[in-house]
Amino acid sequence: MSEPLLRTAARPAPRTSSSGAFGAVVRALGGGLVMAVALGVGTGFGPALADAAGLDGLSARLLPAALVTVVAVPLILRGARPRVLGFGGVGPSLRAFLVGVGVTAASAALVLGAGTAAGMLDWRRLDPVVLIGFLVSNTAVALLLEALPEETTLRGHTWTALRGRFGGMVSALGTTAVFLLVPGVSTVVQAGTAWLAGSEPPPVGLAPGGQNPVDYLVLLTVFGLMLVAARTALAEAPLWTAIGAHLTFLTVNRAVLEGDARGAGLSVEQTTPDAVLLVPAYLVVASVGFVVCGRFRDARHHEGRSRTPS
Repeated sequence: MSEPLLRTAARPAPRTSSSGAFGAVVRALGGGLVMAVALGVGTGFGPALADAAGLDGLSARLLPAALVTVVAVPLILRGARPRVLGFGGVGPSLRAFLVGVGVTAASAALVLGAGTAAGMLDWRRLDPVVLIGFLVSNTAVALLLEALPEETTLRGHTWTALRGRFGGMVSALGTTAVFLLVPGVSTVVQAGTAWLAGSEPPPVGLAPGGQNPVDYLVLLTVFGLMLVAARTALAEAPLWTAIGAHLTFLTVNRAVLEGDARGAGLSVEQTTPDAVLLVPAYLVVASVGFVVCGRFRDARHHEGRSRTPS
């Protein structure tokens, strides 16, 4: 990602004094810490709270997810204006969100379609009614549990803190590095809150749910860089582009690649081990798409300035 593609419409010129740089790094890490604590509290305490309230099904999943957003987003918004973080008005926010959804969905369709044509994926069953229900419930949970709080804390707060002091590439890599720290720290918080709630503490590790740490962190790196590309693709309400991209990524993966396990009404078999490479492949394609959006935005900006009478 080149320098012009990693700047936002109105940003301060980077300053590189050692004290200022240290403060920017501390603030950036603070965004990751807020997300890790919120995720750990929500996933550690939320299920116990849902059990105590007698909730089940979708409502039992929504409560922990909502708890993550309720903890993370207000803490970040107390220290910064929404527009500084990348939020915006209703119209620009909707447009930015749709760009994030559209670019990511088109990239996934292109790559997964190519994988299907190559025999890497075998589409076996589709139940449209069940699929629609899954998409509605998954969207609500994923938005509150992951997309909204993670983008607010990381591509919002952390990116803004770093971008005010460093160049685009350093800020992109720094934001992604903080993103990689969140899952491991959140498992520590989750274990502690679960223990306090009287539940069995889950295992602590670099990756949640017993996933392979190396594979998980590599995919998270590619994903994080794609989200930065989405965050910098538009000038107005750019954080909503990242939220849309994040939500679409989670939806595609859970419906297509985990459809049987999640009861999504969709059954797709991966016929070769190489099929796992389709996910980072479509993330790379999406990143290119967002970079193109950023170049188009910059070209229009420069064209508009050149037409303005002096």
